[in-house]
Amino acid sequence: MKVLLTGASGFLGVSILKEFTKLGYKVDTLGRSTKDTFNVDLTHLEKPLKTAYDLVVHAAGKAHFVPKNIEEENLFYTVNVKGTENLLRCLTPPPKYFVFISSVSVYGVDHGNNINENHPLQANTAYGKSKIIAERTIQDWAALNNVKVTLLRLPLLIGENPKGNLKTMINAIQKGYYFNIGKGNIKKSMVLNDDVVHFIPKIMTLGGIYNLTDGYSPSFKELSDTISNHYSTKKAFSINHRIIKPVAVVGDLIEKVTKIKMPINSLKLKKITKPLTYNDEKARAVGWNPREVLKNKNLWLK
Repeated sequence: MKVLLTGASGFLGVSILKEFTKLGYKVDTLGRSTKDTFNVDLTHLEKPLKTAYDLVVHAAGKAHFVPKNIEEENLFYTVNVKGTENLLRCLTPPPKYFVFISSVSVYGVDHGNNINENHPLQANTAYGKSKIIAERTIQDWAALNNVKVTLLRLPLLIGENPKGNLKTMINAIQKGYYFNIGKGNIKKSMVLNDDVVHFIPKIMTLGGIYNLTDGYSPSFKELSDTISNHYSTKKAFSINHRIIKPVAVVGDLIEKVTKIKMPINSLKLKKITKPLTYNDEKARAVGWNPREVLKNKNLWLK
């Protein structure tokens, strides 16, 4: 199996490269690291690769964050859209299989339960829109070139040395200033990094669009209790929603004036007080058998 992997130095890409190498695949990597086979930024890729790959896994992309200005918004389109277009144009000849690491952000919802792949793609953020455009660009290219394409839409990705909001949560719990809102019973979908990696060789020959989750979607309280138990720290305390709401408004004002990110603002408050879970039954029907995040804390907590 000859494979091209983009984003090999990223959070998911590192695990993909490790697993594929273990499986005996011949893996070329493309990215900005000097360790990559093709050391080139996707946004500047011009020359055809001229290699017949069995599989291309496109895991590179601009990660989700809240842009502060139009320049930061445009970065999503430059990297996630233009970068994808450049990659597809330079894949000569086209591979047999193409797997794209997408996001549940394409659905454009900030709350809901059991959202499946048939939900309309109505993202209104630059990140979500860029992922929609990239998905459609890949699908059109695959149809023209007879390539079997798989789109994996991921929620919060959990793995060794976690990033983003989970890392912030772990740090806050260790230092004793993390808190839950109300009962902390709001559920969020998430998935283990390694489970996604192991699913790619199984699904690539079938193709299709799939949500991947751990099938349980833990609540904030369950997640925070798991972390505090692991580090033997005090369990997170709870704050009434009515008390924290004005604090979030103050956070908005401070961020607007100083451009300094606050630990709580209205957007963050909204995200942690409304459920957001996704349905992965379509993937389960074709062999997706994930492990629960909470029952496998050894995979993401040191």
